[in-house]
Amino acid sequence: MGFFSNLFGKKATEVKVGGMEDFMTLIRVYFEASLAANLGINNLGMLPDLRTFKATLHVPTLNNKLGLGEKNHCRKIMKEIYAINDDFFKEIDQSIRKNCRKIQDVQPYMVQFQGFSQDLMMLMGNLMKFKLRLPSFMKKALYSMTEKTVANLFVKNDYSDPSVIKSVMNVRQYSKHLGFSQKWMTDFIYQVVMLAKKEPRSASTEDVKK
Repeated sequence: MGFFSNLFGKKATEVKVGGMEDFMTLIRVYFEASLAANLGINNLGMLPDLRTFKATLHVPTLNNKLGLGEKNHCRKIMKEIYAINDDFFKEIDQSIRKNCRKIQDVQPYMVQFQGFSQDLMMLMGNLMKFKLRLPSFMKKALYSMTEKTVANLFVKNDYSDPSVIKSVMNVRQYSKHLGFSQKWMTDFIYQVVMLAKKEPRSASTEDVKK
C-alpha cells in the first residue's frame, strides 16, 4: 500500500508508513516543493505529487508562496520516518538552484534526475549483488559497502560488462551536471536498499529460493 493510499481518511499523526514506494513518492514531493519555492510556481497542475501531498495532508501555503510550507512538512516527515539528515535536503535544493533558473528547465532536469537514479540503482544491484543479502541488522556493514561501491564508480575503470561501463559513464556525467555528492548518492541508495529488504517477498520469489 502506497503513501497516499494510507493517508486518505486518516490524520497525519496517525499515519505509520515507510516503505520504498513511500520514500520515492516523498522524494518526488520534496523535489517539486523545492522547484515551486525556487521558481515561484503556483500552478499545482504542474506538480502532481505535491498537489496530492498538499491536499491530503492539508498543508497550508506559507507567505502566499507555494513550496515553502510543503518543503518543511515533507522534510519533517522524512526525517522522522527515515532519520535523514538536513544535508540530504540541502543538496537537493542546491542542485535545483544550480540547474533550474527558469520554468523551462524543470522538465529536462527531472528527466535527468530520473535517468540518474535509475542508472545508479541498476549499478548498485549489479555491482553489490550478494552483499545486498546481508541481514538488515548489519546496517553499518551494508552502509560501508554501499559507500565503497559508490566511490568506485568514480575511480574504477576496469569494468568488463559493456552495459555497466555505459551506466557508470552516465552516472559520472549526471553527477557532475546535477551536483550530487558521493555522500548523497550513498545515503539515497542505502535507504532504497534497506527499504527493499522490508518489502514482502512474492510467492514466485519464495519458490525460487526453495
